Amino acid sequence: MLDHLFLSVSDIERSIRFYEAVLAPLGITARLDYDGKDGPPGHPDLKGFGANGRMFFWLREGVVEGKAVHVGFVANSKAEVEAAYATAIKNGATDNGSIDNGAPGARLHYDPDYYAANVLDPDGYSLEFVYKNWQHTQ
Repeated sequence: MLDHLFLSVSDIERSIRFYEAVLAPLGITARLDYDGKDGPPGHPDLKGFGANGRMFFWLREGVVEGKAVHVGFVANSKAEVEAAYATAIKNGATDNGSIDNGAPGARLHYDPDYYAANVLDPDGYSLEFVYKNWQHTQ
C-alpha cells in the first residue's frame, strides 16, 4: 500500500482549488498545509489531501511532467466515479479520450466490474476515478 504521493504542479493555488473540488465526491476532504521551512533545508511547501485520518496526496509547486504520471483514485460506487468526473470537467480537466473515451463506464478489457472515468488535470496529469466492486465486498 502506498503511504503518500507528491505531485509537482505549475500553479499551486489553481491546483488546490481543482483537487478540493474533484476529490470531495470521493470522500477525500481533509486538507493540510506543510511549511517547507519546518523540514530539512530545501524541503518544499506541501498542500496535502486525505481522508480517514491519513494525508496521502500532496501537491508541491515545481516542474510539471504531465504525461509521466497517472494517478488512480478509489471510488466507493459508480455514482462517485460519475460525480468526480463531472466535477473534474467542470473545474478545468479535459476528458482523457486516449483512455477508453475517458467518460464513465465499464473497462471491459480489465474486468466487467471495473468502472472508471479518465481525465487530464489542468497540468496534463492523467487521473482515473475507479470503482472495482470486488474491492468493496465484505
